[in-house]
Amino acid sequence: MRPRGNRSSEALAIPPEILTGSLRSPSGWAKIFPEESLDSYRGGWIEIIAGGMFSGKSEELIRRLRRSVIARQRVQVFKPLIDDRYSTEDIVSRDDRRLKAHSVATSAELLARVEIGMQVVGIDEIQFFDAGVVDVCMQLADAGIRVIAAGLDQDYMRRPFGPMPALLAVAEDVSKMHAVCVRCRGAAHYSQRVSGGNAQVEVGDSAYEARCRACYELYKSAPAEEPAVQLTMPASA
Repeated sequence: MRPRGNRSSEALAIPPEILTGSLRSPSGWAKIFPEESLDSYRGGWIEIIAGGMFSGKSEELIRRLRRSVIARQRVQVFKPLIDDRYSTEDIVSRDDRRLKAHSVATSAELLARVEIGMQVVGIDEIQFFDAGVVDVCMQLADAGIRVIAAGLDQDYMRRPFGPMPALLAVAEDVSKMHAVCVRCRGAAHYSQRVSGGNAQVEVGDSAYEARCRACYELYKSAPAEEPAVQLTMPASA
């Protein structure tokens, strides 16, 4: 057995330039540890911004899209028709940052409305789209378009949300956002439902809180109470 602390350079896969000290210039380091991000990549790709509610997903999406606008790229933005909390014509962050967007009902409609010559496509609340949105993102990326999408990766029961698992699998870049737990002030990754029913989709901020793993509680809606007095109408003759 080889003693600890005596591992060979081959086992650690350390480049010989580092071992010999011949790698001194910044350009030399770049050959082994490239620092270029996807921003410099000329082809298409998929970026996913995932996390719980109140974690700043839409804010980060708007920030990236505005960078592309400043760079004079052709940008088109979409959102699901079901998300009408703040606006039907914009994606809106909780700090009131806005960006014009097309509201569409299905992934097929989204694809049909992508204009020729687009370089960047942004999609907010992507978890509300049908499963076909995964293929749509793949088609756009294969066509050389940068796709940036934001969405909840888990529902209030901590179950994978809609098409998000597949999107996380095919994306070149994934960013996991965290909110602040309302109870312990730790890093919150869960969307705690505090009111409403048991349906997976219930749009509205007032029914949710950001919670961490330790503070999360399984939610079940209270059964509807029967009225204390029931009135019955006599049957007509």
